[in-house]
Amino acid sequence: MYIQAFSYKMWADERILAAIKAIDRNTFSEPYSFALQQINHMVIVEELFQSRLTNRPAPHCSTNTDVVPAFSELSKRLIDSGSWYLDFVPTYQSGEKAISFTFADGQRGRMTVDEILFHVLNHGAYHRGNIAHALDLASVPHPIDGYGIYIHEKEPERRNT
Repeated sequence: MYIQAFSYKMWADERILAAIKAIDRNTFSEPYSFALQQINHMVIVEELFQSRLTNRPAPHCSTNTDVVPAFSELSKRLIDSGSWYLDFVPTYQSGEKAISFTFADGQRGRMTVDEILFHVLNHGAYHRGNIAHALDLASVPHPIDGYGIYIHEKEPERRNT
């Protein structure tokens, strides 16, 4: 199920990135900046959890940055992150032991691989919802990214039953 869930996440991320790209940055600079900040935060969190899953040093010391990278960089990093999770999911066994780590705020934490994967999926959905509001403010239709829409787009034959 995680392979399908991360495929869905990539589909939803690509749709939200396309919508952000459609924002008129001159007229709607605040919603655009907010959307980029949300993508920046999303990808930083995903990269932090990648480091925890691979027992590597944390690549960030915070879940935000003072300067938000350009849309092109954020888009690439978010898509690369989604690909990383899709490659990772088949390599682990559900129910693996918990991983101890330090959150960016300095608090200690311990989560199983399944909990980390669920968190990454849920975290992205939450922030895509926040971005949808910014898109509304910028007069850009936000993509409907429900799982039911995804599965029927990928498997249209399900509509014929």
